Amino acid sequence: MPSLSALLLPAGASLLAALHVQAGTYTLHQSNVGADFLKNFIWETTRNSPGGRVAYTTQSAALAANLVYAHGDTFMMRVDDTTTLAASDTGRKSVRIKSAEQYNTHVAVFDIRHMPEGCGTWPAIWEADDTVGVANGELDIMEGVNDVSPSYTTMHTAGSCIMPANRTQKGTARHNDCSSMAAQTSGNNGCSVSSPYSSTYGPTFNANGGGWYVVERTNQAISVWFWSRNDRSVPVAVRCGSRIINTASWTSPPIAYFPSSSTCDLSANMKNHNIIINTMLCGSWAGSRYSASGCPGTCIDYVNANPSAFTNAYWDFAALRIYLSSDHPQRSPSSSTLHNTSTLSYTPHVVEPFMISYICPS
Repeated sequence: MPSLSALLLPAGASLLAALHVQAGTYTLHQSNVGADFLKNFIWETTRNSPGGRVAYTTQSAALAANLVYAHGDTFMMRVDDTTTLAASDTGRKSVRIKSAEQYNTHVAVFDIRHMPEGCGTWPAIWEADDTVGVANGELDIMEGVNDVSPSYTTMHTAGSCIMPANRTQKGTARHNDCSSMAAQTSGNNGCSVSSPYSSTYGPTFNANGGGWYVVERTNQAISVWFWSRNDRSVPVAVRCGSRIINTASWTSPPIAYFPSSSTCDLSANMKNHNIIINTMLCGSWAGSRYSASGCPGTCIDYVNANPSAFTNAYWDFAALRIYLSSDHPQRSPSSSTLHNTSTLSYTPHVVEPFMISYICPS
């Protein structure tokens, strides 16, 4: 592996060449569009955050309750917006899914039109083996709470892992100690990076028609990029869902960059992961930051009494594409029951932003 200084402060070499000295070409392994999510993901029902106010549903229950819609190039997951909850109820119905396969070295492209918004919401896209907590590491690709921009990208490890204070990324490092054992008295919980753009999260993200999050994970580095829907610099392979993707050819640095080094061995700390997508309500982050975010009352009371406040608390995915290197195939976890793939009608509020015209190569 090149030295850390060679990765971060290249002499006589381009910035992106240094960042991607270990990156390369990946081939499309799995394209999740519309109903593909129903057969390639597992619905989790038992996970919750301390102080959370959700009741995660099975796939069949989510379809029956119209919390999931899958048709054509659209896959949507939403929070129940019709039920007033009693204090004795388990929580507001929501959806949490994870990939049936696990991945190590890979690229994942998330083409998202809309993400959940509203007070009390905590939407997240992340990678982990949630059957063992943080023992195999965790990467929060995108998350935020209560409509407060921007998004955050955070890595969590069980073992010692310190990120360099100065590294080349567009975002701002908030904490550099990734270990879950690190003192959290100053708010530290993983090595987090805040995005440089308000368009990465919440109402602004949605008003712009969404965009693309991309994660590349190798044993040498983990990188996360973001491009808004109308960003003219988005790589063609990302915009068009190409069969081959080459991160080394990209001209934009990532918003978050986590290099392996003598102070953080990624191969030791980050193991095989599932991709997880969920919408939490309240919980340890959204709940603790609820009042400071300018939201009314208490988080639990608000979630209980205001179902219509969650009409826009939905995900709308155009696609999720997984790319693998031929040298690093994925490992599949144990099989689980997948339910029917019927679809129900649901028409959300849709923002029609100005779109840049483009032609994808055939």
